[in-house]
Amino acid sequence: MKRRKFLTTAGVGLAAAPLAAPAIAQGVIRWRMASSFPKSLDTIFGAGEVLAKSVAAASGGKFEIRVFAAGEIVPGLQVLDAVQAGTVECGHTASYYYIGKDPTFAFDTAVPFGLNSRQQTAWMVSGGGSAAMAELFKAYSVVALPCGNTGCQMGGWFRKEIKTPADFSGVKMRIGGFAGQVLTKLGLVPQQLAAPDIYPALEKGTVDAAEWVGPYDDEKLGFNKVAPFYYYPGWWEGGPQLSAIVGDKAWASLSAENKAIFTAASYEAHTYMQARYDALNPAALRRLVAGGTKLRAFSPDVMKACLAAANEVYEETSAKNPLFKKIYTSWRAFRNNQVDWFKVAEFRFDSFMNTQGTVATKK
Repeated sequence: MKRRKFLTTAGVGLAAAPLAAPAIAQGVIRWRMASSFPKSLDTIFGAGEVLAKSVAAASGGKFEIRVFAAGEIVPGLQVLDAVQAGTVECGHTASYYYIGKDPTFAFDTAVPFGLNSRQQTAWMVSGGGSAAMAELFKAYSVVALPCGNTGCQMGGWFRKEIKTPADFSGVKMRIGGFAGQVLTKLGLVPQQLAAPDIYPALEKGTVDAAEWVGPYDDEKLGFNKVAPFYYYPGWWEGGPQLSAIVGDKAWASLSAENKAIFTAASYEAHTYMQARYDALNPAALRRLVAGGTKLRAFSPDVMKACLAAANEVYEETSAKNPLFKKIYTSWRAFRNNQVDWFKVAEFRFDSFMNTQGTVATKK
């Protein structure tokens, strides 16, 4: 699809019509899934398709899910509302899009200086994360399951270099989740935009900088054409998780077998997404750099200033939100233990390999 065509069509939201009871014809269950992502971003949108195909295959075609891209039923940032209201039975989204409802949603996706992708999955599956988040999702009448992870993201595209913390001052940036609140403390002006709206805003100068995921998606979106500096790492998204959310009434209507099928399919999509990003990002980054992109690392001073600001935000939010404080306290202990463990074997191995470059692969 041509980029211009995608940008002019993918973000158009259609009126959300109330949905009747799940369609069941001759024993076939038919659901609709609203995605927060456009079809052109095949990996992040594709996780929903992987889930749907797996459900259909495992059920012998008796459980069908049709996936709709952002804007086809509801805009990308309204998926939780659509599932909660019963407009659709399920959705595929990033929970931190909804921190305006409750900042605690961020833990289901990623928070600044948090967990990498493996640690996020460990927390959700074996560290009490799913149970902790279930309390919040129940209040919104949905059930949530891990359904994708991008791996550590990039730090975004900037029109100017960011050499010191002061360089964030006055910058208007498309940035999601808690990161915007953190960078506000350094003078940045955050903007929350869905994927189809980012390029036009960057091109017109409505924003001065933008972040999305990483090289593979960012190349598709064309950010390199309007902002030359590409920063890393995305310290606010060390391992951002996507989620499949299901309305509680729709979930309750499923048999135990179909619940198990949906759950297994969600975890299959979870594995698929990061594997695909990890496979495709290296070549995309090489193409971007070869095309003139100026790759830059955030300096230690910038990282330290952002960490200090993040800790301030966590303390301030904890003082106002009891559930956030409850989850943050246990999550922080889990994160600290993970950091202690990963710096033993993982960090030593990765550090050595990083000093070798491609030499280690030569015969």
